[in-house]
Amino acid sequence: MQTDQSRSVLVGSLCMLLAAVCWGGMFPVAKSALTHLDPYILTAVRYGVTAPVMLAILWRLEGRAAFRPDGRALQLLLFGSAGFAGFGLLALSGLRASTPAHGAILVALMPMLTVLLDAAASRRLPPAHTRLSILMAFGGVALVVSNGHPAALLESPSALADGLILFGVLCWVVYTMGGRHFAGWSPLRYSALTVSFGVIAIGLCAVLALAGGAAHLPTLETLGDTAPQLAYMVIFASVVAVIGWNEGIRRVGPVNGVLFINFVPITAFTVQALRGAPFSGWELGGAGLVVAALTINNLLRQAPPPALRQPPQACPQGS
Repeated sequence: MQTDQSRSVLVGSLCMLLAAVCWGGMFPVAKSALTHLDPYILTAVRYGVTAPVMLAILWRLEGRAAFRPDGRALQLLLFGSAGFAGFGLLALSGLRASTPAHGAILVALMPMLTVLLDAAASRRLPPAHTRLSILMAFGGVALVVSNGHPAALLESPSALADGLILFGVLCWVVYTMGGRHFAGWSPLRYSALTVSFGVIAIGLCAVLALAGGAAHLPTLETLGDTAPQLAYMVIFASVVAVIGWNEGIRRVGPVNGVLFINFVPITAFTVQALRGAPFSGWELGGAGLVVAALTINNLLRQAPPPALRQPPQACPQGS
């Protein structure tokens, strides 16, 4: 029994590591794609392809019965819109004027934002070490965004863009917490159905953006030029990462699982360095603060808060 449990934890850890690395690599890839496609079309293509792929996997593994919303269609639409339309559109819109490193660091705030939302919902302050970790994490982000001058944060050229990414991350946290309302559903079922409902909201936003001139239909040549980036974002950053992360959360639990978010900025910085793109010492220092805050909080937390003792049914994508 102990061997089976250890094997399950190992498999879960590998799944979550794979997901975090896929998300970390997503930001440089998405930044490249945004030079050819606007956020609305990029998000629509990404999830428009991801949804049928995940539904096909769901059909193969769980059968037709898993497609029934069981009277929860409105909840699926709301959470799917928050997670996939909200995070997808806001994060990519912010990334156009920001950097992959900034995006990855902001995604690493997900566990801290989850704690804050959970505290607001339960009207109970988190432990002192968690509050300190939250301050450290946001301090690290402030250093990155302001290039070492937090007092001039609002004057930073990327402040608005990073704010959009942060709001998108918050939308994903809402989506993740929504999985708690679907007890008895597999992570795959929750993910596949919410992304399918989320495509409805994404399509509506894209149509409105096209009508208002904020988005433009790409040519076949443009789609061909961005095919490698789109393939990565669909296969790795969406399907592999979402299923891998949710399966990992199921096996190791959210308390241990959140540590793997650290690999998102680490991967993004590694890819940026390999591509020869410069990054500042403030970005490295701020990223280190975020990683340290998350690690310290996870090590000091002896038990998860009451609302987190049941593993959520889904957790971050990326991005």
